[in-house]
Amino acid sequence: MSETLPEKTPDKNSRINVIKFALLVSFICSLMITAAASGLKGLQQENIELDKKINLLKAANLIDPNNKPSKAEIKTLYDTHIQAVIVDNQGKILDADSKASLHLYFYKTDKGNLGYILPINSRGLWGKIQGYLAFENDGQTVSGFSIFSHSETPGLGGEIESAWFQKNFKGKKILNSQNQFVSVGIAKGKAADLPKSEQANHVDGISGATLTGKYLSQGIKSTLAQYEPLSITFRQKGLTAKKKE
Repeated sequence: MSETLPEKTPDKNSRINVIKFALLVSFICSLMITAAASGLKGLQQENIELDKKINLLKAANLIDPNNKPSKAEIKTLYDTHIQAVIVDNQGKILDADSKASLHLYFYKTDKGNLGYILPINSRGLWGKIQGYLAFENDGQTVSGFSIFSHSETPGLGGEIESAWFQKNFKGKKILNSQNQFVSVGIAKGKAADLPKSEQANHVDGISGATLTGKYLSQGIKSTLAQYEPLSITFRQKGLTAKKKE
């Protein structure tokens, strides 16, 4: 009579079981991360768009930079005062799919004054700098400036998003005393230390952030040069925000 050998109990701690368990956990975690990312994507995009609207309103001096309104208030202010358009270099509003066109925002203050806002996309020291530069309806006087995205060093180049720095742009000119286009630049130190003929075209620089100021100055000038034919039209004919026909 043959002897029956006892059944071997599976080793739950064997290498193959450990690998299977690790793979299963990794798969489940991947599914959870993917689901979370997909669920948050819409919210992230909504927050980006909200931040852009806030900075457009800041550039146009339509909200207090130190007092953030509610989402509902931001939406109401934006819909009431801001008009996003695509225009040609003569200020004619074009269809959204038009080629060789310029993105622009018209704004209207509570007093009925008109102005326009240009999107700024500049190189920075560590990445892109994106913001908005607003103008009065004379086509040459800056009414406000704001930054909504950058990768500059906190406490140094990152000061470009601070209220004191952005406030410096208000009232600056993009034309010199001979009515020639020169843009508005960032001084290496104080604008007041520059020759008097250049002070109206510069803002105070940020200590320890010379390169950030240099790159942002170049980016602003490049954008303004692109929009200069449009600004000339506004200077000559005045600014009238109109709905597209």
